[in-house]
Amino acid sequence: MTFRSTLLVTTAVAAMFTGSAFAQEAATVAFLMPDQASTRYENHDYPGFKAEMAKLCAACTVIYQNANADTALQQQQFNSVIAQGAKVIVLDPVDSAAAAALVEIAQSQDVKVIAYDRPIPAKAANFYVSFDNEGIGHAIAQSLVAHLKTSGVAEGAGVLQINGSPTDAAAGLIRDGIHRGLKDSGYKTLAEFDTPEWAPPKAQEWAAGQITRFGADIKGVVAANDGTGGGAIAAFKAAGVNPVPPVTGNDATIAALQLIISGDQYNTISKPSEIVAAAAAKVAVQFLKRETPEAKTSLYDTPSELFVPAVVTAENIKAEIFDKKIQTVAEVCTGEYAEGCAKLGIK
Repeated sequence: MTFRSTLLVTTAVAAMFTGSAFAQEAATVAFLMPDQASTRYENHDYPGFKAEMAKLCAACTVIYQNANADTALQQQQFNSVIAQGAKVIVLDPVDSAAAAALVEIAQSQDVKVIAYDRPIPAKAANFYVSFDNEGIGHAIAQSLVAHLKTSGVAEGAGVLQINGSPTDAAAGLIRDGIHRGLKDSGYKTLAEFDTPEWAPPKAQEWAAGQITRFGADIKGVVAANDGTGGGAIAAFKAAGVNPVPPVTGNDATIAALQLIISGDQYNTISKPSEIVAAAAAKVAVQFLKRETPEAKTSLYDTPSELFVPAVVTAENIKAEIFDKKIQTVAEVCTGEYAEGCAKLGIK
């Protein structure tokens, strides 16, 4: 081969690899969230993911869609982003079982899927990023049990358990953690409910029925997130129950933080979604670069990274939420909550 031929071949190969690298740098990534029942996706998850992607891959295009708790709509969105050229899809599934088919479709076209927040048990995604959901359920249940014991509630007293959506595998993990936390507590579960679509009105309706059924025998409520917990609190208030029995939560929404400050909700879970969103962005960019992300553990045969959240009560809300700048005083301590904030030293 002549020098000129060698040079042409070398140049062509270099151009090919340069073009490939450029394509990866300018790739499309999709961020598909499940519902709008919780404000976290619009307020925290997506902004956190978008900000980290901007840092790691400024030329990348990020497509954001929310399925509004509609499995069929999420499938349409999934197919649409593949058609738009997405090379990595971050998927928080509406229906964890139905999402298995989506993973299979994507992987057959060399599209990577990062399961986000909610796992996909029936089909291994390429990676899973979340907080430890079973750990969350265990933590909120244990926190409530400790509070009941400290408050002098006798063993044998009853609690309600309000789980998340029956189609959400993460809700199942939270449920299992709650069961574990209550198992040897000495307290009995009076009734248990799986909340369709995590919808607070459905949790409220169910709780109202249990208040009619069990009345003062209800000494506490283990609710799987702030929305379902808020629904239970609304039911107690509508029934004229005062004070409201201690109710748990999860997500540290502004509404839940205000309820904790006012004394109507006992706990929540601080899990800054931006942390998980940023981790998902890092994994997405590694996939674009054809790198293998480092797994800290494995869940459902899927390489995973699970973050440990913090339980928040009135005792530590200042340190966990305000001192860490997860929320601001201006956002939370408004109107009727200003006095409660002042009593807790939140200024």
